[in-house]
Parts: sequence; C-alpha cells; structure tokens
Amino acid sequence: MSATAPLPDAQAAERLLTAGAVRARCEIVYRAAERGETRHFRLVPERLGAIAERVAAVTRRRHPDLDVPFHSRWRHFATGGIDRAALVAPGADPAETARARLDLAFVSVLLDAGAGSAWTYREAETGMVLSRSEGLGVASLRAMQAGLFSGDPAVPWRADAAALAALTAAALGQTFQHGSDNELAGLDGRVALLRRLGQAIAGMPEIFGSPARPGNLYDHWLARRGRLGAPDMLGLVLRALGPIWPGRLSLGGVPLGDCGRHGAVPSDGLVPFHKLSQWLVYSLVEPLQETGFHITRLDGLTGLAEYRNGGLLLDGGALAPRDPALWSRRLDAFSEEVVEWRALTVALLDRLAPLVRASLGKTEAEFPLLRLLEGGTWAAGRDIAAERRHDGGPPLNIVSDGTLF
Repeated sequence: MSATAPLPDAQAAERLLTAGAVRARCEIVYRAAERGETRHFRLVPERLGAIAERVAAVTRRRHPDLDVPFHSRWRHFATGGIDRAALVAPGADPAETARARLDLAFVSVLLDAGAGSAWTYREAETGMVLSRSEGLGVASLRAMQAGLFSGDPAVPWRADAAALAALTAAALGQTFQHGSDNELAGLDGRVALLRRLGQAIAGMPEIFGSPARPGNLYDHWLARRGRLGAPDMLGLVLRALGPIWPGRLSLGGVPLGDCGRHGAVPSDGLVPFHKLSQWLVYSLVEPLQETGFHITRLDGLTGLAEYRNGGLLLDGGALAPRDPALWSRRLDAFSEEVVEWRALTVALLDRLAPLVRASLGKTEAEFPLLRLLEGGTWAAGRDIAAERRHDGGPPLNIVSDGTLF
C-alpha cells in the first residue's frame, strides 16, 4: 500500500479511537473557522483574554493556594465538604478498595450525562438537596452503597456484569428519586447504557476478569503500575466499550462512540470527541495513583467538549453564532452545529490554557489541563450560565438522550 493510499476502514477507525485524533480533527475545524469557512460559528479571538482572566479569578476564588485538584468525578463525591469517597468498601484491602473505586467511577461517569434543569436529589444521610452533576454523583455513590450494581447482596460496593446487565429503569429511577414531579432527563438511555456495559464487559474476561467488573482493570493494568499512560488508558476504554454506545457512527465495523461529522474535515468528515470516555479516564487516575500507579502523559488527553466548557466560550463571546436563531433552535447532539461548537471548544481550550497559566504564574507541568478544567473552565462556565439564564442551563438547546451531555 502506498504512503498516500487511504487506510482501510477498520484501521482508520482505530486511529479515531485516540485522544490524538480528537485534538487533530478539532484543529482542522478550528483552522477552517480562522479562515471564515465554518457555517455556524465565527471566532472572536479578542475575547479570549477576558475569558482567561475570568477563569483565573474563579480559580483563585475556589483554590486560594492554587493547589487545584484534578478535574474528575471524585470532586462531586466531596460536595458539601463531605468525604464520601472514604465510605467506599470499608475494611477492604487496598487492591479491593481500588477495584471498588474504579467500579464506582465507571457507573457514575456513565450516568453523568446531564440531569436536566428540574431534577434534584435529596441525600437522606445529610439532608442535602443536590442537582445537576453533583446530584448525579452523590446519587450514584449512594446507589452503589445500597448494592444496586452488585449481584452479591453481601458485597454492595461493586458493579458486576450480571447486575449491570439486569438493571431496570424502575430500580434506577427509584434510587435516583425520579418521578413525574422530579424528572431525570434520559433515564431510559442511562439504564440502557449500563445494561450494555454489563453485557460488554462480560464478553471480555481477559480484560475485566471473571466474574466481570470494571474494577478488574486494576488487575489488568497491574503489570504496568510503574508507568501507565493516560492516552493508553483511553485507548483501552474506547476499544472495550465501543459497543455500549447506542446508534452511533461506525467505520469498518468498529463503533466510533462519541464522534460526529463536519464538512470542514476532508475525506470522511469524522470528528471524534470521546467526552464521557475521557472524563472516565480522568476519574480513574486518582484511585490508581492511591495504590502506587504512576500515570503519565495526562495532557495527552484533551479538554472536554461539553456544555460548561463550550458554554463559557459562547457566553464569554469567543464564539458567536452566525445565525442568531441558533440560540433558540432545538439541536440534535450530532448535528453539524453542535459538532462545530464542540470541536471549537476543544481547540480553544488548548489556546486558553497558556493564558490562564500566565495569569496564575504557573507552568504547564504545574497546571495541566486537568487542573485548568477543575479550577477552572468548568466552574467559570457554570457561573456565567447562571448570570445569563435563570435556570443556569447551557446556551444552546441540545436534545439529550442521557448518554452524551
């Protein structure tokens, strides 16, 4: 095969299942926007400096010592200053504790695709009423504590294939306090995703063990404990869990997961994002580090193409719709409009990062993307949304099935 010949579809698909492909394809869309060739949004680069100062100010307010933790699901488990992570697998040895925490990260992240603006969760143990990502995080931890994801009533702190594959909307809805007056958006989609997760891991005992559970990745990666690359972790997650994503694009029989199409990308037009999968890998880092894993190349992953980061850039004016009607239209999550917005978000986060670091007096090594997002862009996106809209929702009206945003 010549150097210029196109790759076979299956091989091309494998390349799209990488963080490098996310960054490279989003950059293509960004370059088109620089040339004024994008159909839906234009860049307003002079606004990026003001957004960087907003992010730096939010970071200083939330973390005055600038000791910013990583952006991961574990931050939500600490909502209200409560160390709920300490509740996981009490009395277990370090290895089993790590497995339980990986189990929790998997199910909690996959359930974290936007709760809708009306849903809340009342935590019986504390009386706290929580919403959005914090509510979903705490609700998932309490569900696991109650054994919802375990096939063994004597061992509640686990998520095994059999229990996941048998999960019902009624059971999850009851645990998450879903009802006609407290609707959790996309409940059926969330349940279907976890059921497919159970089915997928059951078919891969070489990775997820027997009985299968996501937490057995601890054992799978143990041989690489001294040096495990975050992009390699993502690659395994994407390849193993590709079949769980519903109705998504595929190439050469390989499911592409969180991937859309954009006219600015030559040839196949494909633009991968892998938002939830990257968020999952971010959330696996700490449980592994706590047991001695050395995780490398964290900035080999990308910023997350979701509505808080993207909303910050839209509300902050660094992106502007070419058609003002876009603000009010209902948009499919894989429409070209949303794909363009998400691609520009990823590319602009890479450009925002050095501006924020300069304002904070931090180097790239001291302040990787995981800290920028946590410090950071996600919180600033939430703040500016609350300033602009009474419900604090995203600036665009995206139709969600509970498995993406």
